[in-house]
Amino acid sequence: MSRPVSRVLTLLELLQAGGVRTVAELADRLGVGERTVRRYVDHLVDLDVPVESVRGRYGGYRLAPGHRMPPLMLTDDEALAVLLGLVAGRRTGITAAAGTAGETAAAKVRRVLPERLRRRLDAVLDSLTFTTEAAGSAAPPAAVLLPIADAVRHHRPVSVRYTGGSGRGGERTLYPYGLVAHGGRWYVTGRDLSVAADRTFRLDRIAGARVLPGTFEPPPGPAPAERVLTALATAPYRHEVTVRVRGTAEEVRGLLPASVATVAEAGGVEAPPGSGGGAEPWCRVEIRAERLDWLPGLLASLDRPFVVERPDELRALVADLADRLRDAARRTAPPPYG
Repeated sequence: MSRPVSRVLTLLELLQAGGVRTVAELADRLGVGERTVRRYVDHLVDLDVPVESVRGRYGGYRLAPGHRMPPLMLTDDEALAVLLGLVAGRRTGITAAAGTAGETAAAKVRRVLPERLRRRLDAVLDSLTFTTEAAGSAAPPAAVLLPIADAVRHHRPVSVRYTGGSGRGGERTLYPYGLVAHGGRWYVTGRDLSVAADRTFRLDRIAGARVLPGTFEPPPGPAPAERVLTALATAPYRHEVTVRVRGTAEEVRGLLPASVATVAEAGGVEAPPGSGGGAEPWCRVEIRAERLDWLPGLLASLDRPFVVERPDELRALVADLADRLRDAARRTAPPPYG
């Protein structure tokens, strides 16, 4: 590639990064004079690249918004980041594209890459394996995600067609506070005007979204991610579990997923009955779960004294786990074969 052509393409790459670039900045990056920069811009315009001239003290050149710019110019690291992002997005279920859009996007990126780079990236993707199975398709379609995101950004109400876990559906009007991706799913948290309360909704259960006129002022309080995690941890389940754990709420909170448990100071420093006494603080942990069989292991992993307040069934499961661990510790290894 001749040097002038290479510099023209470098100029295009600089403009594709966004914003207004001054003539002096471009001249410095390209290693040419300002008059040459203007000549390179003329070359781009002749190629139907929509370069705009911005006048004024902070003027320069920029690309007109809304245009899809060929060629796609990516470094090796950038191309690897894009393709791995598409693959990881499909695996985790958070790729915001319905159907095969993620695959077709990856194919388009590969198609415009140089052969040398394409072969190297294919080697990475062909040799890559994941330790977890691909998540189910819970990504929202763009027709749902984009209007909700626009409503969040501009503090606009939005009307959605929502179907709850019970299968009942209907129109809801929300004041959306934020979008959150968690555990392979997308959520929107906000004020549900139909019940005058804050609610969290899964985007894969929204069939349609429409931004409404007007604006609202988001209230102070927890960030959207904290609101979603709290909603997940306090959602109604079959079992309501309460456990007292030795330690401050801050210490214990760092040991438990926020989407599973809520932790609060127990009030006072007295140990619960049967805990062996002591003046260290205790906190109260509340967990809602469909099954109890996984909780004894979770509590044991805290490596802190704890007392089960409810339900009695969990207390029995903890005792059973303790017996099995004790039996396992007493066993001796069988003699080697041969």
